[in-house]
Amino acid sequence: MTTDAYTVRRASRSRFVTLRGLRHHVLEWGNAALATPAHPSLLMQHGWMDVAASFQFVVDALAADRHVLAFDWRGFGLSDASAADSYWLPDYLGDLDAAFDTLFPDGQPIDLLGHSMGGNAVMLYAGLRPQRIRRLVNLEGFGMPATKPTQSPKRIVQWLDELKQPAGLRDYASLVEVAARLRKTNSLLPPQRAEWLAQHWSRQRVNAGGSAGRFEILGDPAHKRNSPTLYQRDEVLECWKLIEAPVLWVEGDQTDIARWWGTRYTKAEFHERLNVVRQVERHVLTPAGHMLHHDQPEALAALLEAFLGA
Repeated sequence: MTTDAYTVRRASRSRFVTLRGLRHHVLEWGNAALATPAHPSLLMQHGWMDVAASFQFVVDALAADRHVLAFDWRGFGLSDASAADSYWLPDYLGDLDAAFDTLFPDGQPIDLLGHSMGGNAVMLYAGLRPQRIRRLVNLEGFGMPATKPTQSPKRIVQWLDELKQPAGLRDYASLVEVAARLRKTNSLLPPQRAEWLAQHWSRQRVNAGGSAGRFEILGDPAHKRNSPTLYQRDEVLECWKLIEAPVLWVEGDQTDIARWWGTRYTKAEFHERLNVVRQVERHVLTPAGHMLHHDQPEALAALLEAFLGA
């Protein structure tokens, strides 16, 4: 462990709400009294294999207090798993829609932010429910390569084969090992932040006899299975065209999407897709990778305040 632990500047409150039959874990910073039409509540949604607590560093870096919420997507963090064989994007949209009804029942527009998988979800949602969004922030939600119908049989067979094998995630002997795993994935993550995140990214098992066991990642292993459905670029772009809110796009200068998709999908192609959105402000943070809210929380917070307060 490092000598100096990360110190939380703005403490969150934890509660649970039921969305579409599943119990979802919600974190809340500030209170609803801080929300005004000019500075409404801000909902932040995490990415794949992440948790709502991941936004703590950005919330701490905000210059002014603000009403901020974030919830663990189904099957992540402390939210219930779906009990399904695999997960797909429409369920996240359904959960997000239910969250709006539950967390913001007055129907007033709010500010919405998503990272990575969460960024993909909020972009779609903002086109489907434009009246509910005042401003939209997408952090590295690139989408995926375009697909062709000829790819479908192979994808479905792959999914069928994956169903025959149990899905699993590696466990760890200690929080120190969990923190090291986080830093192995992201070398820009400072040790203090990694150690703080490890406590929210994992939990310790209780063995049959009641003794303390190993640490498991707070994510349903079923998330590792591929979806049997193909990513439909043209359908996604039709949703993006319906976005009415101003959009803030932020990416890290060290993010190399070729590691994920090779030559099938490039940053240039993504930015060409983004051109269908009516009003977009684009920024690159440096040095930062895919987890830019961990790498550059202060710089990101400054961008958010300038954009959301504009």
